Amino acid sequence: MFNEPLKIEHITVHLRDLDRDLIGTKIVQLSDLHDDGVRLDNALFEQCIRECNKIEPDLILLTGDYITHELDPLDGLLAKLGRLNSRVGTFAILGNHDSYKASLRHKITQAITSINIEVLWNSYATPLGPNLLIVGLADLYSGEFQPEKVFSQLDKAIPRIVLSHNPDTAELLQKYRVDLQLSGHTHGGQVVLPWIGPVPRIFGLAYQLFNKRQKDRYFLAIKHWEWSQGLHHIGDNLLYVNRGLGSYFPGRLFCPPEMTVIKLLKL
Repeated sequence: MFNEPLKIEHITVHLRDLDRDLIGTKIVQLSDLHDDGVRLDNALFEQCIRECNKIEPDLILLTGDYITHELDPLDGLLAKLGRLNSRVGTFAILGNHDSYKASLRHKITQAITSINIEVLWNSYATPLGPNLLIVGLADLYSGEFQPEKVFSQLDKAIPRIVLSHNPDTAELLQKYRVDLQLSGHTHGGQVVLPWIGPVPRIFGLAYQLFNKRQKDRYFLAIKHWEWSQGLHHIGDNLLYVNRGLGSYFPGRLFCPPEMTVIKLLKL
């Protein structure tokens, strides 16, 4: 399996109504670790931990898929995650691999919570104070994706960062205020051809062409492959999709594993 070196992406996001005291806030996003002894390169993750701590972020946000299929490697991953340092802590959501059945979701939530990482599931937190909300949604495929349950509780005047593993949810969240949505799930496509785009999107278009009765079917993880990585404006909302750290076979090409550093400024 071929791979590429870690790339640290730096983005600046301007938030409407951002409190003056929060201008310059640094947030690190990590996603899609898939730490099962195969899909996450240990040396790469060790580098990621060192680089993250060197940055001294105010907050770390994890956007899901800590495992692939089995829980066995989780203890080793927890030891690594526990070495991440930030000023106000680490907050997390679960991905589709973490929550495809309720018993698995509860075990992973309990494990991650045991190292003082709060898991948000259709809930919110205010680690940076009451003037910036961190909202975490259930995974789209879990059957419990209920944005109204949490957004109905929020003051519309307060900016919020929304964690939602699958970027397809950006389409469903357009009716809510989402100053910044952070997602993963796609791995960026893993293999991205210059001037053409992610290979899974090409397969998806071909599949739809020859299976006309299933044009609305999601293919290879998502429907909106045009949102497979990077920053996107979805209506009035902003979406950022992290390429993740873990990799499926055959690996990555022109799509390096990613750690995202986000700086907040006022719009």
